[in-house]
Amino acid sequence: MRTNFVSAGAPLGCRERRGPNRNCCSRYFVSGGYNAATVALTPGDRLGPYEIVEPLGAGGMGEVYRARDTRLGRTVAIKILTAEFSADEAQRLRFEREARIISHLNHPHICVLHDVGNQDGMEFLVMECVEGQTLAQRLGRGSLSIEQVLKYGAQIADALAAAHAQGVVHRDVKPANIFITLRDDVKVLDFGLAKRDDVPDPSAPTVTLALSEAGSVLGTAAYMSPEQARGEALDARTDLFSLGSVLYEMTAGRRAFDGRTHAVVFNAILNATPTPASEFRKDLPQVGAHPG
Repeated sequence: MRTNFVSAGAPLGCRERRGPNRNCCSRYFVSGGYNAATVALTPGDRLGPYEIVEPLGAGGMGEVYRARDTRLGRTVAIKILTAEFSADEAQRLRFEREARIISHLNHPHICVLHDVGNQDGMEFLVMECVEGQTLAQRLGRGSLSIEQVLKYGAQIADALAAAHAQGVVHRDVKPANIFITLRDDVKVLDFGLAKRDDVPDPSAPTVTLALSEAGSVLGTAAYMSPEQARGEALDARTDLFSLGSVLYEMTAGRRAFDGRTHAVVFNAILNATPTPASEFRKDLPQVGAHPG
């Protein structure tokens, strides 16, 4: 059993299709379910040298497929921008922006972009396919060990530092965008909301909410920085705040900022102080405690 996700920039409820333990590294958000009858490609179709093996999901901006690189004999994940969104200039620019940004990032803890292409007007990205699970899936089973928090946290921070060194701000750091491979390493995914902090980009949204109905559990909003919540200009520090929220959840097993509506969550981000994680687990040092 395995689940496969490729990030398509659709920040709506991520739906597992095939189990929690073997996912494709490139995460895909599935919005409104997966309908095999509506996919644009079928097994055996070709996009250049890439032969489609099976559809993996469909979401807010496109569709994702498992494919085989016929030149190198390796499995890859292909994300296509559907015709509907290819005609939308803002969505097409966002798709192209993600490709440009990832192509400049070469780091062991950032998902690799192998190729880009356009066939008969169909834009597509070719990304690595690594087995594992998202951090969000893992957190669904509870908090992590201190050793795991330190290991994963250091790897995520190193990946973000590499992106920041290239002038790239991720802007959507959250457990669903962090992938744990079967080798027990992490990959930072989904640069669809990222932007270069030295290049103005009016097509890049500042705030994205994972809300589809009143009272639903919030995703992205719970990890936003105060400046994101206020709709202000962002720099690399916004990723550091979001990483802190992720580390808190990894440690405490619950979100630092939570609520039933985005207004409640934003108020918590702007005005509240999270309960110390040490109050939820006994193997953490108490706040203010000193050794010896």
